[in-house]
Amino acid sequence: MGNRTHTAVYPGTFDPPTFGHLDVIKRGRRLFDRVVVGVGHNPEKRTVFDIHERADMLRDLVAEMVKEQPDEAEVEVAIFQGLTVDFARSVNATALLRGIRNLSDVQNEIQQAVTNREVAQLETAFVVAGTSFAYTSSTLIRQVTAMGSDLHVLDAFVPQQVIKRLQEKKASDPDAFTPWGSGV
Repeated sequence: MGNRTHTAVYPGTFDPPTFGHLDVIKRGRRLFDRVVVGVGHNPEKRTVFDIHERADMLRDLVAEMVKEQPDEAEVEVAIFQGLTVDFARSVNATALLRGIRNLSDVQNEIQQAVTNREVAQLETAFVVAGTSFAYTSSTLIRQVTAMGSDLHVLDAFVPQQVIKRLQEKKASDPDAFTPWGSGV
């Protein structure tokens, strides 16, 4: 096999990034030579942060992670649109990296993994979330932000800089957190 680099793509919406997302990246760095975090645009999902804001948050968080553990695999954050498998091919990925939080994730993730293997010959590597991340989701974070006044209740779920960005977004655009958006 020689000096082949094993690259994983960790795709997601990351709206906003959570400690669970960072856990998957951290663990993926031990499994692969390179991890590319793909911040995707899903036309079926309404996001609070635009794609560039999400990528910027992840770049800052990943830079801190790499500084703390410089000997682990390199990590890049990239924006993509379209099919995940096409993006994975464009960065020469050998696998997709996915986190499994709980049983409800398993069926959907396995179905996607089988499809990606059959259609694109792309394997999927799963990491099981730690117990502290099993029920954390970006949706939950957005709901708490929409309804809560003290966002520091999110300290266990997202980094401080994400809380700061949530506070700023809520102050400047409170409708961003409602499922129907502004203008309704």
